[in-house]
Amino acid sequence: MRIAIASDHAAVALRRALAAELTAAGHEVSDHGADEGQRVDYPDYAQRVGAAVQSRDADRGVLVCGTGIGMSIAANKLAGIRAALVHDVTTARLAAQHNDANVLCLGGRVVGPIVASECVAAWLSTPFEARHQHRLDKIAALEPSTDALPGDR
Repeated sequence: MRIAIASDHAAVALRRALAAELTAAGHEVSDHGADEGQRVDYPDYAQRVGAAVQSRDADRGVLVCGTGIGMSIAANKLAGIRAALVHDVTTARLAAQHNDANVLCLGGRVVGPIVASECVAAWLSTPFEARHQHRLDKIAALEPSTDALPGDR
């Protein structure tokens, strides 16, 4: 699976550890930053990963910031992105099973590396249950028309 991953300055170590684990598990990982010691704004990195998923350059995305909240808010502004903020294996599994989340968000300051790794593994290995598709269709209907200009929202 092709996975795009990024973090802000608050979660560089966790992002790198997850990227290494994903690569070792046989996934193709594209790391979109940020670099160590570089103070950055999380929306820029959420946009990079979201764009990779939107363009199908990546099958899924993983975003990590201090709490995961900012990344999830920013990523969910992008059409077609269903970003789920998770804190444990149960929420990660349900994000895949019920919401077909294509981006997983984690908080590097609130979730330890072992739990984060378990969350990513559960999310990637859990299939979406098609019985929830009608809810995803309703979510997609909430997105602005692609004809709208950015200032028209």
